[in-house]
Amino acid sequence: MALVEKGVVNCKRKTLHKGHIVVTFMMGNRDFYDWVNDNPLIEMHTVDYVNNPYVIAQNRNMISINSALEVDLLGQVCADTLGVRQFSGVGGQVDFVRGAQLAEGGKAIIALPSTAKEGTISRIVCQFAPGTAITTSRNDVDYIVTEYGIADLKGKTTRQRMRDLIAIAHPDFREELEKNAAELYRLAL
Repeated sequence: MALVEKGVVNCKRKTLHKGHIVVTFMMGNRDFYDWVNDNPLIEMHTVDYVNNPYVIAQNRNMISINSALEVDLLGQVCADTLGVRQFSGVGGQVDFVRGAQLAEGGKAIIALPSTAKEGTISRIVCQFAPGTAITTSRNDVDYIVTEYGIADLKGKTTRQRMRDLIAIAHPDFREELEKNAAELYRLAL
C-alpha cells in the first residue's frame, strides 16, 4: 500500500494483468483493508492461478524475490525448516522461482540476512543439519543476496558457487566456512 501510494509500485511494465496487483491472499491492519476494499487496482485470484509458473512466466523481465532461513554452499535453499523442526511453510517460492526463470529476461533472487540470533549464527552454512528440508534446489537459484553482496550462481561450478557464497557471508564466518568447505568437499577455494 505504501509503495503504491508513493508511486514506486505502479504495475505499468507488466505484460499480464497490466495496471493491476494480482494476489491470492492479503494481511494487514484496518487501514490496509480499507485501502484494498473495492480498490480496482487489486485483482484476487485462486492460488493455483497466482502461483502457476506458466502464468508467472507471462510477465517479461519477471523478478521473483524470496527469502530463506539458510543457504548451503552448494546454493540449496531452506525456507521452511530448522533441521527437523518445521518453522514455516514454503508458500510459492519454487513456483515463483521457476516462473521467473521461464519468463523472458526473468531472474530468481533469494535474499536473506547473513546472520541470525543477533549475529551469532551464519545463515550461509557449509551444509544443512540432518533433517533439513530443501525448499529450492541449487539448480533453480539464480542469485543469493545478503547485506554483503550478490552471489550470481547460474551456470557456476561447485567451487565458484562456494567462493561466491562465502564472499557474501558475514565476515565473522567466512574463514570457518572456507575451512569446513575444504574439509567436507575437498576443494581448495
